[in-house]
Amino acid sequence: MAGTVYLVGAGPGDPKLITVYGMECIQKADVILYDRLVNEKLLGYAKPEAELIFVGKLPGKHEVIQDRINELMVEHAQLGKTVTRLKGGDPCVFGRVGEEAEVLAEHGIGFEIVPGITSGIAAPAYAGIPVTHRDFASSFAIVTGHGRAEKNADGINWAALATGIDTIAFYMGVGNLQYICEQLIAHGKSKDTPAALIQWGTTAKQRTVTGTLATIEGVAAEANITHPAIVLVGEVISLREKIKWFTEA
Repeated sequence: MAGTVYLVGAGPGDPKLITVYGMECIQKADVILYDRLVNEKLLGYAKPEAELIFVGKLPGKHEVIQDRINELMVEHAQLGKTVTRLKGGDPCVFGRVGEEAEVLAEHGIGFEIVPGITSGIAAPAYAGIPVTHRDFASSFAIVTGHGRAEKNADGINWAALATGIDTIAFYMGVGNLQYICEQLIAHGKSKDTPAALIQWGTTAKQRTVTGTLATIEGVAAEANITHPAIVLVGEVISLREKIKWFTEA
């Protein structure tokens, strides 16, 4: 009889921010397939005999590794094992959980999707920035930040984003920061709109820098902010100076 696969969100970095059910899935797993941004302290809760398999992805290698992840989930589940596929953040937010669930369904393997706290909300919260606020923002968008027009990989409706959304969180956007700012300004966002970068959000290594769409690229470069980091845009960032609470690196 085939085992069960749990597709689990490990949360944004702080190991305490995993859900109770997510922790239970770690504790009962025979096999754990874990990503690069999963806090490895969580693996300490696995049972001693559990097999821990690192399946983190590097730039340019995603498709090959994803195929292998799919194979591993199926292979171990077909042996009757309980498999926990552990992903950073929430598995449904740029976590390819839909593709993995499809593969499992095609092979007749039972699975569950266990939500996690996503970094686009958690990292700003730890930086003292609520993504919505009665006085500043009634809408919030999560956007992939690495697409570029010159690579034929930009499917973003920039006009709708720039004029219709109050707070925007870009994932995987640090290397594309100049393009993101240029597009938002070109499509109607004021160059004076507050912007922030939050690196290693919710962890002991967290660092936050702020500026505007016109200045944030220079601020980030001077501070040497690199991946992983959330790019946040919106008036809610102005609240940071009043309500920041987390001690940063």
